[in-house]
Amino acid sequence: MSDERLRRVRDRVRHFPDFPEPGVLFRDISPLLKDPVAFRTLIDLLEDHLRASFPKIDFIVGECLDSRGFLIGPPLAQRLGIGFVPIRKKGKLPGPTESVCYTLEYGKAELEIQSDAVEPGQKVVIVDDLLATGGTMCAACELLKRLKAEILECLVIIELKLLKGSEKLRSIPFYSLLQYD
Repeated sequence: MSDERLRRVRDRVRHFPDFPEPGVLFRDISPLLKDPVAFRTLIDLLEDHLRASFPKIDFIVGECLDSRGFLIGPPLAQRLGIGFVPIRKKGKLPGPTESVCYTLEYGKAELEIQSDAVEPGQKVVIVDDLLATGGTMCAACELLKRLKAEILECLVIIELKLLKGSEKLRSIPFYSLLQYD
């Protein structure tokens, strides 16, 4: 991976102390999304990683609880020539769904996926912008396991290492482009 390309992405991550509450250092990717060259570089880096790691992927699954993960998944899926499957907050998807409750850093939430979103055995990569405590990612994995999908990897732009969210994923492969303590 090119250090210059990674630096271009890292340089577009902004830091906000004490947001959303005192003591939290928020990592904001809004400047990355605003900069077309940096955003294209981000998608290039994620695409390069996935093409090198997995010969066959059926779907990119994006957590749409937070719109930033949703903004990364579709362009990445398009680049790979595969479909995109959303995971949303409960009540946002039509038709039969599977749902799971989980704990967030600041409360509780419920995610769902359409029951026919993936077939048993289909290979998926879950994409989100950030991994903190791992609650949302673990919930997404649970939904996909219920549908009997094969989870190849959980992929994020930013990992907050100090919160040890990747440890909760246990045997599921995990990759982060940027890591912060």
